[in-house]
Order: sequence, then C-alpha cells, then structure tokens
Amino acid sequence: MARSKKKSEAGRGKADLCKSMCELMERHPGRSYNYKQMAKSLNVHRMDTKRLIFELLKELAEAGELTEVSTGRFKCKKIGSYITGVVELTAKGSAYIISDESEEDVFVAFNNLKHALNGDKVKVLVYARRKNSRPEGEVVEIVEKKKATFVGTIQLSENYAFLVPGGKQMPYDVFIPLHQLNGAKNGEKAIVKITDWPEKQKNPVGQVIEVLGAPGDNDAEMNAIMAEYELPVKFPPNVLKAAEKIGMEVPEKEIARRRDFREVVTFTIDPRDAKDFDDALSVRRLKDGLWEVGVHIADVSFYVSPDTVLDKEAYVRATSVYLVDRTIPMLPEKLSNGVCSLRPDEEKLCFSAVFKLNEDAQVLDEWFGRTVIKSNRRFTYEEAQQIIEGAEGDYKEEILTLNRLAQKLREARFKNGAIDFDRVEVKFDLDEKGKPLGVYFKQSKEANKLIEEFMLLANRKVAEKIGNVKEKGKAKTFVYRIHDKPLDDKLAEFNRFVAKFGYGLKLNSRKALTSSMNKLMQEVKAKPEQNLIETLAVRTMAKAVYSTVNVGHYGLAFDYYTHFTSPIRRYPDVMVHRLLQRYLDNGRSANKDKYEEMCQHSSDMEQLAANAERASIKYKQVEFMSDKIGQEFVGTISGVTQWGFYVELEDSKCEGMVSITELEDDYYEFDEKNYCIAGRHHHKIYQLGDKVTIKVAKANLVARQLDYELVREERERAVEKKPVKEGRKNSGRRKR
Repeated sequence: MARSKKKSEAGRGKADLCKSMCELMERHPGRSYNYKQMAKSLNVHRMDTKRLIFELLKELAEAGELTEVSTGRFKCKKIGSYITGVVELTAKGSAYIISDESEEDVFVAFNNLKHALNGDKVKVLVYARRKNSRPEGEVVEIVEKKKATFVGTIQLSENYAFLVPGGKQMPYDVFIPLHQLNGAKNGEKAIVKITDWPEKQKNPVGQVIEVLGAPGDNDAEMNAIMAEYELPVKFPPNVLKAAEKIGMEVPEKEIARRRDFREVVTFTIDPRDAKDFDDALSVRRLKDGLWEVGVHIADVSFYVSPDTVLDKEAYVRATSVYLVDRTIPMLPEKLSNGVCSLRPDEEKLCFSAVFKLNEDAQVLDEWFGRTVIKSNRRFTYEEAQQIIEGAEGDYKEEILTLNRLAQKLREARFKNGAIDFDRVEVKFDLDEKGKPLGVYFKQSKEANKLIEEFMLLANRKVAEKIGNVKEKGKAKTFVYRIHDKPLDDKLAEFNRFVAKFGYGLKLNSRKALTSSMNKLMQEVKAKPEQNLIETLAVRTMAKAVYSTVNVGHYGLAFDYYTHFTSPIRRYPDVMVHRLLQRYLDNGRSANKDKYEEMCQHSSDMEQLAANAERASIKYKQVEFMSDKIGQEFVGTISGVTQWGFYVELEDSKCEGMVSITELEDDYYEFDEKNYCIAGRHHHKIYQLGDKVTIKVAKANLVARQLDYELVREERERAVEKKPVKEGRKNSGRRKR
C-alpha cells in the first residue's frame, strides 16, 4: 500500500498537481488552506511533494488566482456565482436548490446546507463548474425560513427530551430542555417551535407549544396534519368575538337597496353532509319561451369589510380545509353556517349573476349585482338526482328545466374544447371515533353537473364582464383563475404511458387533443386503470392558480375565468366580489401589485390545504389497511422510483410501496424512461400500469405509509420483455 502511494505521488508532475489543487479549491471556494491541509486533502504524504504544494500556493497567489488570507493560508479568488432559490431536500439529507436564476437545479451536499430545511429560501454560492459535471454549491445564507414549527412524537429520558418529527421535511430530531416540555409526556404527539440552532450543533433546540395527544387518536392525528402544514385550526378570541357581534336579521334598509328575488323560486343543491350553503339557483319562465336563471352567491363581502379582524383572518387562511372527517372553515361558524349560509326559509343577502337564456342555453342578456333571496328548499344531490331520474318531488319542473339547460351548456363547452376530468373521489365510512369502516367512491351524477355548469357560467361571465375590454379600452385589475396550456414534452410522455394500455391521444392540434383526451376519459371509466390514468392526466396539465394576469383557462377552454361562487370557503371569491362591485360603481382600477401578491398567497394556501387533505386521506387509508396485514389484494403499479414501485389497490385505491430490496430473484434497476424496474439478468420487468397481486406487509400510521410485498406467484408471472438498453439506467439523481 505504501509503495503504491509513493509511486503515485512520484509520478505526479507539477502541472498535474497544480490542476488538482485548483479543482479542490474551486469545489470548496469558501475554505482556506495551508500547505499541510492541502496535502492532507489531496492524500499527499511525501515531503518533496508537500514542498511543491507550498511553492505552488505562493505562485498561484502571485498570479492572482489565490488570495493569502493570513500567513501561509490561501483561498480561491474565483468564488463562483451566487443565486437565490428554494431548498428541496432529498431522502438522504442532501438538497437541490430550485431557482429561476439557474437553468439547472444546484446540488448542495448535506454538510454544506448550513441548517437550511425543506422549503427555505436561501442564498447559494455556486462553485465554478467542471466539464460534464452537475452544478454544485453551498448555502451561505438562509434568506427566509419556510417553517419554524414541527410536529412529531416526544421521546423523554431522565435528563432531556427530543421531538422525533413525523414528516419527511425535517431530517433532524429537535432537542427539548425538560423545562420547555409544556406538560408533554413520553410518546405523545406535539408541536415544537425551534428557538435556537447553534452553528456547530447538529440538532436544533426547541420548545413544546402544543400537546396534541396520543398517536392513533383521531383528533390528535387530524390536528397533527393541520400543524404539519402550518394551517390554523382554532380562531383567535377577537375573531370569534367580531363574528358574534353580527346579527342574523337582514337590515330592512339594506333590502331596499337590492334587487328582490324573495318571491322567485329558489333552492340550494348540496352534498348530504354540507353545513354551509354559499350558492343557490333561481329559475322562472319569461315570455317567448325564455328562461331567467339566477346564480345567487352568499354576500360575504357585505359582512366582512376590508382590513377588519375577520377579513385579516380570512385572508391568512385563504381557504377552508376539508379533511376526511371534518371541515376547518375559513370563516367562523357564526358566518359560514349561520349569517352567510343560504338556509331555506331565511332572508339572505347575495351577490348574483342573472342570465336570460333561450332553450339552447344561449345567454341573451346578463345582470350582475347585489340581491336578497329566500330559499324555498334545500336539496341534497341525491334528492335532486332522484327527480332527474323520474321521481316525483318538490319543484320538479324547475329542476328538470335547469338540468336540460345545464346539459346544453355542457355540450357547448365540450364542443368548444373543454376537457372532461371526472376523477374518482375516495370517501370513508367512519365510526363515531373516526375509525374507517369502509371505503367508497363518490360519483358525479347529473345533479352535480347541473350545479357545476351554472357555477362555471357565472364564473366565466363575471370574468368576461371585467376582462373582455376589446371595445372599452384598458382592462382593470381583476382576479382570474388561470390554467396554462400543458407542456408538449409532458403530453408526449403521458401519451407514451397510456399507449401501454392500448389508448392514445392526438397531439397535432388543440381540438384533436381535447377530443381524444375526452374520448380517453370515457374509455377508462370503470376500468382498473381509471384512477391511475385520470390522476396522471391531471398531473400532465399545468396547475390552476390565481393571478391578475389573464391567460385563460386551458382545461375549461374559457378565455376568461374567475372564482365568484364560493366566498364562504375561498378568499379569492371575496376579492372578486369587492372588485366587481367597485367596477359596477365605476370605480378606478385597483392596485395590480397588491392584488397579485394576494393572488400568490391564495394559490400557496390552496396548495397547502390540498396537501393536508391528501395527507388525511392517506392516513385513513393506512388506518383502514392496518388490520389487513398478510391479506392479498389485486392492484395496478401506479408509480416507479429507484426505491421500488407503488401499487394502487383496485377495491380501495389504497397505495403502498413494494421495495426494490424485496425483489430477491434478480438485481433490479430503475429504468426511468420506460416507467419500469427491470431485472439485470433475467430481464423481468415491473412496469407502470401492470396489474399485480400483493399482500400487505406493514402499515405505518406515523409515517402514513403502506408497505406491500409481491406474492410469490406474481413474481413468477412477471412478464419477460426486452432487456433494458445500456444508458437507460437512472443514476439515482433527482430530475425536475
């Protein structure tokens, strides 16, 4: 060993050694070296080579390549460039920095993160890049912390305690001094706030700010999910107090200012378990075979004035959150379920969009403004559906008329290029303690689509009213719900995937794409792969967000679209009501930058709420499967990674992972291009979309994770296909 080292060093010329030194210092531009540290880093042991290193350090400093920071210590002058971006942690603790200032994500090793965590905004020094290498760097400053609080389980010992985080976004345990436990006991779930993180200390220091309860307790777990995404559960006392001051009775003076619909047949159609009714429909026959349809929306903006405590709290929340077993409302219950809720036989203030339609559902005239209504009846979707299907019931003629018009609206929308996404929605039958007893799938029938079409009509027409200014001059600031067109490479990738099931899309034009996409959505209905293909189709599309910059809504094929119809549960709808009234009163255009910032916040909070909702579903799925260990189920491979593949069960949509380490009959590798895991020797493959039989191996409630094992017979039946070609294997690096 010693001989080979000496031989290696002896064969090292001055130029070669200089190159190695420069590469080392460019990789670590923030560090300074003396000749001994440089020799150690380069694994140099001979004294003559060490002397050469010393000489080279001096020469490079004289040439301006290095700077001498102190006697005999040198640092690289070429320190690379700086970017600002967001941390995305990997499972191994290293990270990629996502930045608009860099075309490629910048890799940061674990030791160079400077305690930055997932989602933090950081300033990064990007090292001088070597040929054919990925961009690397180190965090030099944490610009903005994404989170300060974390959820986990308390581990208590005699002299100290730790919080063991439950999520993947915090790779460190949090040290808690015993006097900062706030009554938390060993094994309990709690929320901890980080109070300090000394530079040279691996673990942060924190204090318990709330004890959630025992793991497995339904309330504790649901509150833990809300805390994990930093979503508020309780309203502050001053907000509740402000809500309680609002009276239930509608002021007579206010009724006099509004268009009166109290004598027009009006009703709500909502889910069976709904408590807040923020939209109602009115309908009446006009002369010449025309119809007047009113879309009446709770006038939240009348009760919630800008910059009040109620408004500020609603803005911070931005949306209601719908967990499996509960709703966390945007507004206090006094407003959401009382004052603003369009309950039957109660006078209510509304903001309405009223349309004059012919029998082909063409809009001949429209009116927008504030109204007062009195709902005649509260229908559930099931009750309205029974009437549509032929049963007798209240307001049968009105419901059938609205359904007939809605079908015409829907037909015109799809003819214009709208995409028919009708995804399976997983629901649970829960006992009184929140334990899932069964899984079922919510179906969207004609009654649901009736409401949907008139809400879409109102949203579109309100957006057109303000945004369509071809003949009016400059557009005024408004809040749009936008949905950009999908990227071509994503569409091509999705098309390659559905081809494995025998389906296909036409990508040569927008009309051909939407027509073939709708055909695909119809063909997969009631098939085992339905949920998988629908999920991937939605992921292929761009995300819908709020913005003051209108680019239209690709999925709906609308040039103008907004959210006007749910102000009880969405803050952007409140903004839309205020802006619409402002412009109906001929007010000046609102501040664009201010509203764009509000749109961004609303989009961010909507995403957090969606993540929390998915987490609650995942928890209930794991809980539902926890007593089925060892049982066998049929499923479809729904995802493939370098760690294994995910399987979604046909009868419950519960997704779990089959680890690649459990496939012991060969050495398997991840082939990202072909959505599969392939055996190196026997060429068996497990491919996205394949049907497999698994048994439940483990249900981890804390991690909200299911582990499956492939049954032996299934392994033996694995389809043999062509071997994976060289160069297709994934190196394990993350790709955007």
